[in-house]
Amino acid sequence: MFAARLPKRLPRPLPLLRRSVSSTPCRRSDALFVHRDTPYNNPKIPFEFTAENMKRAQEIISHYPPQYKKAATIPLLDLGQRQNKGWTSISVMNYVAKLLEMPPMRVYEVATFYTMFNREPIGENFVQVCTTTPCMLRGSYDILDTVCSHLGGIKPGDTTKDGKFTVIEVECQGACSNAPMIVVNDDFYEDLTPETTKKVLSAFAKGEKPKPGPQSGRHTSENSAGLTALTYHTQPYGPGEFCQPEFQ
Repeated sequence: MFAARLPKRLPRPLPLLRRSVSSTPCRRSDALFVHRDTPYNNPKIPFEFTAENMKRAQEIISHYPPQYKKAATIPLLDLGQRQNKGWTSISVMNYVAKLLEMPPMRVYEVATFYTMFNREPIGENFVQVCTTTPCMLRGSYDILDTVCSHLGGIKPGDTTKDGKFTVIEVECQGACSNAPMIVVNDDFYEDLTPETTKKVLSAFAKGEKPKPGPQSGRHTSENSAGLTALTYHTQPYGPGEFCQPEFQ
């Protein structure tokens, strides 16, 4: 009885809606956290602190309780990097681990986490160009282009053929009020223009060290338009001046 009520033909199922899904391939990089032995970077290459740096290392370690001397990992890696011509090799890491009596893996974790530790050899002068927002708004990409073109058309991450310069693009260096800026080795060069950038690089190329700080002539980060506040006093207030008598 019920079968008689069923239609002779079942309705055709609706076609499945199909849509194409596109995806971009993953770009994987293990450069920051994987070590592979090379002729210039392998555990067989000896490394140890010089006598002078060993004294510095012992002084650094003495700042921490004996059971917490592993807290000296970062400053000792920095000391090793400076001795090793600006980069942290696997031998430097192993030496620091042995000196601090800690597993090498713990040192690897630190060295691969902080970008301040260079895992590959760099040039004699390490140029870091900030392109974060404040510097970008002040023309940092023009500065980056100037640096790369002035050094022979290299790209960020490259080293010049003569080994004198390595250039990288970095995030904020904390000198936003003096944007745009670059860091060369340990010094800040600020308030840059393409012209002053070339002068700074040319000085380093000659083996000279130009004066760090603003290259525009202003003092530190003072207002480039001159003093605009507190102009009614010829000198700063003295202690207790303009205070109630009981506080003078």
